[in-house]
Formats: sequence, C-alpha cells, structure tokens
Amino acid sequence: MNRIRKCLDMHGPAEGRSVTRREILTTAAAVVGASSVLAGLPRAASGQVGKVVKKGRIKQSICRGCLGKLKLSREQQAAMAAKMGLAGLDLVGRGDWDAVKKHGLVATMVSGAGSIRDGLNNKSRHPEFLKTFRENIKAAAEYKWPNVICMAGDRKGISDEEGMDNCHLILREAVKIAEDSGVTICMELLNSRVNHPGYMCDKSAWGFELCRRVNSPRFKMLYDIYHMQIMEGDLIATITKNIDMIGHFHTAGVPGRHELDENQEIYYPAVARAIAKTGYSGYVAHEYSPQGDPVESLVQAIKACDV
Repeated sequence: MNRIRKCLDMHGPAEGRSVTRREILTTAAAVVGASSVLAGLPRAASGQVGKVVKKGRIKQSICRGCLGKLKLSREQQAAMAAKMGLAGLDLVGRGDWDAVKKHGLVATMVSGAGSIRDGLNNKSRHPEFLKTFRENIKAAAEYKWPNVICMAGDRKGISDEEGMDNCHLILREAVKIAEDSGVTICMELLNSRVNHPGYMCDKSAWGFELCRRVNSPRFKMLYDIYHMQIMEGDLIATITKNIDMIGHFHTAGVPGRHELDENQEIYYPAVARAIAKTGYSGYVAHEYSPQGDPVESLVQAIKACDV
C-alpha cells in the first residue's frame, strides 16, 4: 500500500481533490503488474533494478537499444524503466505504446515523416510525407505523446539553401497539423563526418535557421549531443543560446556512441546542468550502445544526467 500511495503522490490527482477508490485500484493493479513483469527478468538484471533517478530536474528516457543485450520484452523493458524512475521510452513503435502507457511512461519520440537518406528536402515526396505526418501526428495526439521525429534527408546534389527551402515548404503545412494536435515535430541533427555522410541537417546553425523560418512552437530541433559534439562542439553555449528551438535531446559517448562514462570526451553532468538551468521541460533520451553490462551502463548514464 505504501508503494501505491507513493505512485499516487507522484502522478495523482490535482491539488484539493481526494483520491477515488477507482484511482487506488487502478494504481494498485499497475504496481502489481510491474512487479510481476520484473520478476521475469534475467536474474543478473533483476538484482540491479531499483530507483535510480533522485533529483529529476531532467526528465530522462531511453531508446530500447540501451538494454538490447538483455533481450527483454517490451513489457519487461517498460517495467524496468518505470522502476528506475525514468520518464519514458524513446523511438518506440506503435506496438510498444500500450506497454509504455500501462507502466505510466511516455513515448517521448515517435515516428513522423522522412528518413535519414530520403527526407523532407526531397520535394517530390512531399505529398506522401504530408500524408504520413497527418497520420502519425494524429496517432501521437491520441496517446498524448509529445513529439514526432522527421529527417532532412541526404544532400544528393541539393544545395543547403535549396534543401532548406524544400524543408520549409512542407513544414509550413505540417506544423498546422501539429499545432491543431498539440504535438511537436522535431528534426534531428546528425553528424555527417562519421555516421551519416551527406546528411543535410548536420549543423546546428542550419537547423536553427530552419526553425526561425518555420516560425512555429510546434517545430523544433532534436539536438543529438553525440552528433553535435562530433560536428562542432561548443555544446553548452549552443544549447543555452538556442534552447527555445530545441524540443528534444539524445545522448551518447564520443567517440563510438557508447556509454556516458569517463572513457569518452563529453562531461555529461555539466551539459545536463546547463540544460536544467535553462528551464527546459522536455525530455533527454539516452541513445547509446553499451559495451559493458547494459544495466550498469544505464544506471551510470541516468546518474550522470540526474543533476
């Protein structure tokens, strides 16, 4: 019952309203369900699972790949994330959404339109992309998910200016759908030096200029800290100056996209403190590939950003 009361204290009714019997029974079922799911975890993992988030100034989530080595079901992974104190799961498909919601989590980033190689700078595919935006934004809104992702696409001989014009052309229509639905479209900044040669939205200045042209609170950048460290560094100053145009963050260690530990060059506690200091209220999602024990790596990443 104490665990149930804690859940109600964290996620419960508005001030001044008493807790109903229905709410108590619903929360009890969720707690029991999470415990049952966690009981099925591999022994090595279940022994390490506990509340990790203490401060919570940064709302953290994880991509499923962070725990991929454990071969967990979507139920098990959602239950583990909830018990650790994470806010959600990132880049999850519709097949995961019910498990995410069941465990009181948020799908912090879901599908929007376009791919890394063939994105919004491809004018010939705008009718198709707009249809996809409409479908995916509607689905996200129904589940009350906050963000959908989009990609600029590779250059393929297109100049940066033409590509920006093409992206602006479709986004000025897509944001109307997003504004009506209360969902934010986020375009991801990726590096073109190591992982994605040719990708157009590879510099923060280009991305933020596109935000200014679209001029909607429902279009922002997904600022991937790993990718932008590779492309330009100057993370804290860039984030602080442009936080109003950042709707989401991804993390990983540089080089290698591995753990957020002392073997990589970004000092994540300082970056997280800078993000928190801006008053940012969105999500910071971990998107790394662990080299060591995945649970230990996740605990370390959570602690590095729990500032």
